[in-house]
Amino acid sequence: MSPNRQATVDRSAERAAPPPARAEALRVVNFDMARGQRFGEHEHDVHQLVWAPTGVLAVDIGAHSWVLPPTLALWIPAAVPHTTSASREARMRSVYVQPDRCPVTWAQPTVVAVGPLLRELITHLADPDLESDPRSRAEAVMFDLLRPVGVTTIDLPMPRDGRARRVAEALLAMPADHRPLEDWGREVGASARTLARLFSAETGMSFGRWRTRARLRASLEHMAGNRPLAAVALQVGYSTPSSFIAAFRQETGRTPGAYFAASAP
Repeated sequence: MSPNRQATVDRSAERAAPPPARAEALRVVNFDMARGQRFGEHEHDVHQLVWAPTGVLAVDIGAHSWVLPPTLALWIPAAVPHTTSASREARMRSVYVQPDRCPVTWAQPTVVAVGPLLRELITHLADPDLESDPRSRAEAVMFDLLRPVGVTTIDLPMPRDGRARRVAEALLAMPADHRPLEDWGREVGASARTLARLFSAETGMSFGRWRTRARLRASLEHMAGNRPLAAVALQVGYSTPSSFIAAFRQETGRTPGAYFAASAP
């Protein structure tokens, strides 16, 4: 799920988006993102609602990662460092909100469902010619429509040691790779025992569980793009849909279908 480093967008591009004017509670800014583009880690003085009407976005905050199809948006409080990326071509419609004019008080990143009305309101508020009174009414309704939904993140802390990190990055790029630690050790110059110890000490989980989470996190992007479940299972390293569903349920407590149903508006 990690984007190609050569495709990384200068982090100043999104950071430099104009904040809302003092007469506005919020401002909507559009960013067209190519496949693999990424806004490096940055933060804002204002709150942000990250949403893509087309494509799929991924937002990383520390070890937490959220995958956002068009039915989901992520509320990011002011001053929270984050990165945003697109695994395929997408349009990010970012809502920047003045903290002192915002009735939303969430102190943590929060997923919200984007139904038809919220979708149209954000699009309406993106109109630069919208007059003051209609804008104020639309802003009030938009805030009223922001409702948290229960979506579990699949956390994936990265190892710090260079050898273990090389293994982790390779698996993020190719989650279906089945090679055991012995083979990885020959590639990165460490014994299987050393790599196992590094993954346990630096990520808090065994190599096997870390690889499972890497596969499941990759699967979220594929499923958000409406790919068939059998194809997704093969893409991320499972021989059958049933084995993929079992692993997904064990980590998230839900089947893939129930996971996405919980996020539906």
